Amino acid sequence: MFKMFKRVKTIMSSELNALLDKAEDPVKMLDQFMRDMAEDIREAEAAVAKQMANEKMLHKKLNDANKLVEKRQSQAVKALEAGNEDLARRALEDKKLHESQAQTLEASWQRAKADAEELKVKLQEMKNEYQEMDLKREGLKARAETAKTKTKINRSLSSLGSDTSKQGFERMEEKVLRYEAEAETSEDLRSSNRSLDDEFEALETKSDVDVELEELKKKLGKE
Repeated sequence: MFKMFKRVKTIMSSELNALLDKAEDPVKMLDQFMRDMAEDIREAEAAVAKQMANEKMLHKKLNDANKLVEKRQSQAVKALEAGNEDLARRALEDKKLHESQAQTLEASWQRAKADAEELKVKLQEMKNEYQEMDLKREGLKARAETAKTKTKINRSLSSLGSDTSKQGFERMEEKVLRYEAEAETSEDLRSSNRSLDDEFEALETKSDVDVELEELKKKLGKE
C-alpha cells in the first residue's frame, strides 16, 4: 500500500512531462492519480485504526494480567496470615503464571505500540504528500489548459494565412470592386442621360423665348 503510494508520488513529482507528450489528457490523468492517492490514504487510515485497536487491546490485557499478579500476591499474604499455607502456595503459583503472561503481553504491547506510532507517522507523511501533490496538480492543470488555449489560438491564426483563406478573401475583394465599378458605370450612364435631356429641355425653352420675342417685335413694328 505504502509502496504503491510512493510510486504514484514519484510519477506526480516528475510533473507528468511524459503524459504531456502523449495522447492522454493530462487533466484527467492528474485527477485519476489523486483519486488513487486518496484511496491509498483511506486504506492506510484503516490499517492505522486497526493497529491502534490492537495496541489498546494488548495494553488492556497487560493491565489485567498485572492486576491479577497483584491480587494473587495479596491473596497469598492473606492465606499465610490465616495459616493456610497450601492456599498461599496455589495463589503464588497462579501469580507466577500471570507474571509470565504479563511479560509476554508487555513485549507484544510494546511492539504493537511502536508499529502503531510508525504507521501514524507514515500516514501523516502520506497526507502531507497528498496536499503537496494536490497543489501541484492545480498548477499543472492550469498549465495544461493554457497550452490547449494557445494551441487553439495558434491554429486559428495559422488558418488565417492559409492559401484557401487568402484566395477566398481576394475573391471577395474582387467581387466588391466589381460591384463598385458597376455602381460607378450606372451613375455615369444616368448622368449622361440627364445631360442629354437637359439640352433638349434648354432647346425647347429657347424656342419658346424666340417665339415670344418675334411676337413682341411684330407688336412694336420692328420688322
